[in-house]
Amino acid sequence: MSKKTIVLTGITTTGTPHLGNYVGAIRPAIEASRNPDVSSFYFLADFHALIKCDEPARVYRSRQEIAATWLAMGLDPQVATFYRQSDIPEITELTWILTCLTAKGLMNRAHAYKASVDANQAAGNPDLDDGITMGLFSYPVLMAADILMFNANQVPVGKDQVQHIEMARDIAGRFNHTYAPLFTLPEAVVGEEGAVLSGLDGRKMSKSYNNTIPLFVEPDELRKLIYQIKTDSRMPGEPKDTEGSSLFEIYSAFADRQQRDAMAARFAAGDGWGELKEQLFEFLDAQLTAPRAEYKRLMADQGYLEQILRHGAEKARAYATPLMDEVRRAVGLNSFTAGLVQDDRQQGKKADKELTADEQAKLDAGKARAQEIARQREAEARQQAEAELQQLLEARSGDLAALAAELLDQHETASKKDKKALRLKLDIVEEWQQA
Repeated sequence: MSKKTIVLTGITTTGTPHLGNYVGAIRPAIEASRNPDVSSFYFLADFHALIKCDEPARVYRSRQEIAATWLAMGLDPQVATFYRQSDIPEITELTWILTCLTAKGLMNRAHAYKASVDANQAAGNPDLDDGITMGLFSYPVLMAADILMFNANQVPVGKDQVQHIEMARDIAGRFNHTYAPLFTLPEAVVGEEGAVLSGLDGRKMSKSYNNTIPLFVEPDELRKLIYQIKTDSRMPGEPKDTEGSSLFEIYSAFADRQQRDAMAARFAAGDGWGELKEQLFEFLDAQLTAPRAEYKRLMADQGYLEQILRHGAEKARAYATPLMDEVRRAVGLNSFTAGLVQDDRQQGKKADKELTADEQAKLDAGKARAQEIARQREAEARQQAEAELQQLLEARSGDLAALAAELLDQHETASKKDKKALRLKLDIVEEWQQA
């Protein structure tokens, strides 16, 4: 059996999904995930979001909305690997290792960094790096880690992102040459130009232009937005052109050939713009009614969303953890009882000597003692957590769902030290809910 092609897509988490996002990215990605010859990885790029957005509530809400949107529109998390970037600690570890290999000159050539420098220069700012964070500067390294962590073969991107894939290839090649050939060189897959959808004002639908139609607004708001679509001054009875019409373009993006032809006939017959906009509203609302209901259900059940993403993280880490172990060995960060990965220059010699039977027995005994102590501590921590949860549950009249929601909110804002204890409590509550 031939090996599946690994395709990886990152999803930005700084806004509410709109029709353009669906037509240009979400729909083709979901369709591609159904290919039996492809292993699809889709992740919420929430670390990347911190580069552009310092509003915690916005990042938090956007992660929820985008996860719910992809699932509501048909992504099957049992088929694709769907996860949050921030749930994969191996990615940040790999980012640092790759950063130590990456030439600053390569980062100097990144389009986003150069654009910021050029903007400062054009404004006459003597500090050309004013307003530029290390997140923005080293963004391509994090993107490379996202890709290389799963040895993606293909990465669907827009033309403006091709440079980042080329940088990921450069970084992977440098690691493979310096240490060990662990990484696949990814290929950029550039989408078709036709995937861009026009917004209310005729320009590309974009949050930057404030001309979007959110995917799951209520019907009244959807109608209101559709009636704001810019049209020409032709009166009812005058034939209208479909070419260049945002209204027809949006309709066509959701219609089949027969439906498009019927709408084009109405344009040619001279239907008024009001009639045509009402037709678009009724058509879109019918298309989005079922997904909208599913989206609302998912947004109301954050525990389920969390469960889906955690399961996706487990699937992703099943791939990332062993690869990260190989990376650590390759660079010399492995444990003292494991050998180094050797390349041709080291001629296959083992860096660590073989353990004697007595040494191995002592090592095994030490591991067993450590595991027993860890089990005892886990049991004690669980016993204490259960006692605390019983008290909290009594105070909430036995409402497990309310308790789970409260713990989940606390977990999102907790310190790193407190997250582990809250995670244990959440797991216990989930077990109680399933019992």
